[in-house]
Amino acid sequence: MTTELDLRDRPADEYRTPLFEALTAADPGDRFEIVADEDLDPHLVRYQLEHDRALEWAYDHPDREPRNLELTVGDPLEGERATIDVRDLKPQRRHGVLLEIFDELDAGEGFVLVNDHDPKPLYHELRSMHGDVVGWEYEREDDGEWRVAIEKTGASAAADGDVVTSYDVREIPKPERHPTIHHRYGMIPEGGTMEIIAPHEPRPLRQEFHQRYGDAFEWEIVEQEPGRCRVHVTKRSDAGTDANAAESDADGGDDGSDALEITEELDVRDLPPAQRHEKIFDAYADLTGGEGFVLVNDHDPKPLYHQFDAEAGPEFRWEYRTQEPGEFRVLIGKTETAAAASDERDAADAPF
Repeated sequence: MTTELDLRDRPADEYRTPLFEALTAADPGDRFEIVADEDLDPHLVRYQLEHDRALEWAYDHPDREPRNLELTVGDPLEGERATIDVRDLKPQRRHGVLLEIFDELDAGEGFVLVNDHDPKPLYHELRSMHGDVVGWEYEREDDGEWRVAIEKTGASAAADGDVVTSYDVREIPKPERHPTIHHRYGMIPEGGTMEIIAPHEPRPLRQEFHQRYGDAFEWEIVEQEPGRCRVHVTKRSDAGTDANAAESDADGGDDGSDALEITEELDVRDLPPAQRHEKIFDAYADLTGGEGFVLVNDHDPKPLYHQFDAEAGPEFRWEYRTQEPGEFRVLIGKTETAAAASDERDAADAPF
């Protein structure tokens, strides 16, 4: 049996009463088609925790509003943990719902997160915001499916209401610090504030921010004492224009990229995150020297840049065209001269 449930005529904070009543009256195997103005994941995890009953659901689109999802009611959990699979959500939505879910947990409560890659940045984020009360145990580590049991092991301090996210870099391994911070900063909304806690003012990080984002952010030291410096970084509302110019300067905007012939616009926002990298690398492999394509993504694909930079040859070019919430456009291409030189080196190195 499939039941339609429309929650759009209610405020988001009143979703739970009609939602929980409908789910409780359902039998195992019953299906729901639900439409709402906001993501329902925190409510569905809470239902599993309070009613000890499994639920499975998926949205029909990673970001489209209103939110449409299909849900199936499962059997009693019988000691198993509540589960949330976020692979059908865009990255910005994932962090928002997961932070809300953890905020609502009581001490001793937890859930299983299913993701398409290692969600270790979330671990650092939760630890920074809640302290040493984050239980984290990998249950599966595999391509396309990572399962992590997350538990709130004790009471946590209330987060600063003006802060979207917080990272205590003193608790993050050095190689992971800057990539983790830049990755998450790209997801916070305009006007949002990221808190960074360091043993001293992180001036090298501030220089990186200027190189990448220009003057599109505000940097404020809100607390400084021996061994601890707390910095608030706020994304200005005009971040897209200034950051775009800064990235072009930092990543080769004046290196001949404008001369590339654009072969296509590759919009991956409708693809599950697990499929995006393969699609992008296939498109790059099909390019010849002097060609490029415009990648359209829903968040800053900077981690992809580092992978290309490490694996591709000197012909690789990367140039930001647009950096706005929900829409990043990047020109990715191969310069003709460098590609030809690379081919000549390959031919010279080939065995007779």
